Amino acid sequence: MDAETLRELGAHESYRKLLMNGMKPHFIWYYVLHMSLQGRPWNDCKGKEKDALRVQFDALKRENKASPLTGIVADLDAIGVRVRPDDLKPL
Repeated sequence: MDAETLRELGAHESYRKLLMNGMKPHFIWYYVLHMSLQGRPWNDCKGKEKDALRVQFDALKRENKASPLTGIVADLDAIGVRVRPDDLKPL
């Protein structure tokens, strides 16, 4: 994703895409993204603003229960080689 796309999508939607592609959620990265797109230092997020971002972050985490394999599963789907659970034989 380039900087222009990041600005167009905004911090919240951009972070959602990261989660959907297998990134593990971390609140500091979430608010750092918000601060940087506003041209503010990362540690400028405090008080009620930080609390509000935490609520948004927690909601986003609940919406995106992606496993760490999400990125690789998407890659395997793209080239058509992913094994489905019903293809596997029990041991």
